[in-house]
Amino acid sequence: MLSSTSNIFYNGLSITHICNPRLKNSYISIDKQANIVLKTPQVSSKFINTLLTDRESWIRKKIYHIESNPPIILTLDDIDSIQSQEYLTQKVEFFAKTMNLHYDELKFRKMKNRWGSCTNKGRITLNKKLIKTPEICIDYVVVHELAHLVHMNHSKEFHQLVFNYLPHAEEAKRTLSRIIFI
Repeated sequence: MLSSTSNIFYNGLSITHICNPRLKNSYISIDKQANIVLKTPQVSSKFINTLLTDRESWIRKKIYHIESNPPIILTLDDIDSIQSQEYLTQKVEFFAKTMNLHYDELKFRKMKNRWGSCTNKGRITLNKKLIKTPEICIDYVVVHELAHLVHMNHSKEFHQLVFNYLPHAEEAKRTLSRIIFI
């Protein structure tokens, strides 16, 4: 059986309901633009109302947070330019020297869900979209990935290392979480 989509209106909330009989559990998600999506297997409307009643407080808090911190919408024009990669390379070289770290390879590619990555072999990959973000965000991602050369995890020591070189790391992280590309 195929999945079906419908709209539900619940206590002033507009919710997209996706019924997929192959699901085993129900899920509620809210994207960066405050769109609410409910995914369920084949369930009764009573089950849906109970679920929404139980989760309404969480939904409203999440929407309030999104509306209080609206998304930053950026365009994707000119992300493939040579100047963009040169600028990001200079940032990596600057922070690698400042942090007294060595990486083996730097690559750039378009990524959907990550700003960067670092392998245990010292290979750093940066999302090409990073060039469109504010400079504090670029610095944060670069320092974050370089810090993985020392700590291949997100331990307290890792975060302390990032903070040592970028005291405004939390602000940059919050800004990155609000960015949407069109």
